[in-house]
Amino acid sequence: MKIRRLPSTDSAVRRFAEDLWLPYHRELEATVDAHALADDVDLVAEEVPFRLERLESEGYRAWVAVDATGDEGDEAERNAGDSDLADGDAVLAGFVTTEIDETPTVFDRPDQLVVGDIYVRDPYRGTGLARDLIDRAAERARAADCPELVLDVDVDNERAVRFYEALGFETARRRLRAGVDEVSSDP
Repeated sequence: MKIRRLPSTDSAVRRFAEDLWLPYHRELEATVDAHALADDVDLVAEEVPFRLERLESEGYRAWVAVDATGDEGDEAERNAGDSDLADGDAVLAGFVTTEIDETPTVFDRPDQLVVGDIYVRDPYRGTGLARDLIDRAAERARAADCPELVLDVDVDNERAVRFYEALGFETARRRLRAGVDEVSSDP
């Protein structure tokens, strides 16, 4: 298993969106109400240009776990390299995205690395891949002089909460939400 940076090519991002991003969000929408996907759009066609633009950003990174399969596994894995992940026989097993949150100088805290999304396909769960992806994010944090990793996790995603807590993440904030028409004018 190799963890490779997602190249900003249309074909690699399309394969990423089809093989990882869409299944990730389909699983989330099944367990977390706030992740319902639109029915009236081509989700992959919408995601590809959005993701390509993000990949051009200096602080944003996406990494993909590549698992070569078959008799030529080692060769397919070597060939995956940092090249276009749309080619080859390798399976895309999971991904993690990160972005640097630069702190304005008026605040007394260092920059942080935000883990945006992390996903491991079902056959690879329990193999340590999620930990490897978090380790990759931590490497990025160290390289960017960010002493902290931060992330948001949905309270309904109990498996993810347990995983992050086992790694040493602690609750630092709570995000509350309410519909505009639901906010009481009489607290």
